[in-house]
Amino acid sequence: MSDLLERLRGRGWRMTAQRRVVAEVLDGEHVHLTADEVHARAVERLPEISRATVYNTLGELVSLGEVLEVATDHRAKRYDPNAHRPHQHLVCAHCGAIRDVHPNGNPLSDLPDSERFGFTVSDVEVTYRGICPNCASA
Repeated sequence: MSDLLERLRGRGWRMTAQRRVVAEVLDGEHVHLTADEVHARAVERLPEISRATVYNTLGELVSLGEVLEVATDHRAKRYDPNAHRPHQHLVCAHCGAIRDVHPNGNPLSDLPDSERFGFTVSDVEVTYRGICPNCASA
């Protein structure tokens, strides 16, 4: 069973066939699918699943904090099931591929007090950009 499915079961989330399929599609280490990609993969497993059900399920998973909504540049939002391990993203500037990365250090503590302007900083998002190996070799 996937980590996401285990977490959802632990929360007592009602596991319908449609919800299970969406959670299974999102399972994996470096998964960052758009809602349309989730729907296309879900239809392969459960042909009767609707696009609205996929969108609603993704919205619920984001609201629960079990999936992160990732927006990079002006591309479609992507959904990241790696919501419980702090990480940043590495994005290909050409094709938009996204990888989870775990840099050393704590980006929250890297912001000096003089640059906080009185804010109590609670979160940080860092996005690394570059060219992936596939695009570099093309």
